[in-house]
Amino acid sequence: MSLASWFRWNEPPNRISQRNPTEMVIETLMMELNWQIKQAEKQQRERENEYRKIKTGVDYGWLVSYPKQSYDISPGERLQLEDMCTKIHPSYCGPVILRKFRQLIAEYEPEVQEVSRLFRSVLQEAAEKIKEEEEAKKLARQWNTKNKTSLSLTTFKSRSRISPFISDIKTISEDVERGTQPTRRVWSMPEFRNAK
Repeated sequence: MSLASWFRWNEPPNRISQRNPTEMVIETLMMELNWQIKQAEKQQRERENEYRKIKTGVDYGWLVSYPKQSYDISPGERLQLEDMCTKIHPSYCGPVILRKFRQLIAEYEPEVQEVSRLFRSVLQEAAEKIKEEEEAKKLARQWNTKNKTSLSLTTFKSRSRISPFISDIKTISEDVERGTQPTRRVWSMPEFRNAK
């Protein structure tokens, strides 16, 4: 028996594409939330240092060491946020992060505790927008199928009405014409007949 079979060196590594898209969306959005929390902590520390400098007139920032991350979301809130992330379609993941969440963070510069609330509001807004678009698509599909059936029926009915050679309506002129011999048509050119 070879050692390669024991160590699984020959097996290809697990690929990211084998993962569920919903899991990838959850992971991406939660990573963004954690990163924004770290950035908000960093900004809050910088503001506190600036305030201390102004208040005391001395900079002791080089002497202070901060923990890597002091604020963390509660497990219950994290589960709720992950559940909300499952409602986001993978195609909306990027716009939710870039256009909504990062814009709000840059605009408001929230405290650390407010970041998760902003994230929740962005997720709710995106989920509502996705739901509205799905309902609009559903209505459009229903409208298109109704229009196709109604148009096909109207075209079928109109074809039967427009036909110049078939008429179900009896008129007085038809009764009069039946009693007489059909007249020959007048042509602008002489009529040639084959003699037998």
